Amino acid sequence: MTTRGVKRSNASHQSIEAGGDDDREIQTVSEGEAPASTKLHDFFYTDDWRYYFVPYVTVDTLMTMRVLCKDWRRVADKFIDGKVESGVMTVVGENGISYEEAKAQRERRLLVTQVVFLLNITKVGDHACYYANLVVVVIPEGVESIGIGAFFGCRSLTTVSFPTTLRLIRYNVFIGCSSLENIDLLHTQLQEIGNGAFGYCSELKSMTVPDSLQTLGVFVFADCLKLVPSTINVDYGDEEEGDDTTSEIVALLRSRSESEALKMQISSIVAQNQSIVAQNQSLLSELTSLKQSFHTEMTSLKQTLQTLIASLQPPQAADS
Repeated sequence: MTTRGVKRSNASHQSIEAGGDDDREIQTVSEGEAPASTKLHDFFYTDDWRYYFVPYVTVDTLMTMRVLCKDWRRVADKFIDGKVESGVMTVVGENGISYEEAKAQRERRLLVTQVVFLLNITKVGDHACYYANLVVVVIPEGVESIGIGAFFGCRSLTTVSFPTTLRLIRYNVFIGCSSLENIDLLHTQLQEIGNGAFGYCSELKSMTVPDSLQTLGVFVFADCLKLVPSTINVDYGDEEEGDDTTSEIVALLRSRSESEALKMQISSIVAQNQSIVAQNQSLLSELTSLKQSFHTEMTSLKQTLQTLIASLQPPQAADS
């Protein structure tokens, strides 16, 4: 597993002098820096030591260590980020990598069937889930932006849940996600969608966008033939010649979103009314049950009183 973002010392990372105990001195070497002397005891409390030690610890243990100690967090997060075990990829920080790195990992990424985003992240990094074999993705609250090509080529992806905190979708984020059918962004704070963000989402049929959306890239919906009427061209063209129809499509989506919001309000009112009717029916049923119970009790009491009265009457005298 490649430990991105982790600068690890080379073979000459440490040179321990013979003899002595914790007062022995070692040499730590960082890229571009001259060796610096430090006590061995002090070395165990440095990031150099943690970077050296971290590959030998399981992910579960690192997860615990990062919670218990903030010094371990900055080291553990870099190592855990993007690590894949049993088809599950853990995202601690931004998990951003270059396109070249992502392309080199394509075969391995195809084995990823689930992604877990840990707390306190504000961005899904560039190419974070490139070509992963994901079906459902839940992006947690607190995430404000989704990086370049974050879900590029996730062809099995059918469902994405977006947080209310989302403000930015960068370019090519969902390009080639050919199983996506519905995108709901109405509840988000989205302000910008980058170039080709939903390009070649060939099964995309519906999408809602918020009023906060202000900035649009070009050819955001290229080849999304099921999303827009056939009268609007969604193919890639020449931006300078005015072939890009993104603004026209978003205007259409906004009108649909308003209609969808109205439908949701009506549905909410209908649901509330149905709930009230159900409560009334339940109350009526309870009253009917109480009435029947009261009638049964009164009948039983009447019979008891009749029996009591009969027992109190004196016996009739026999005829002489």
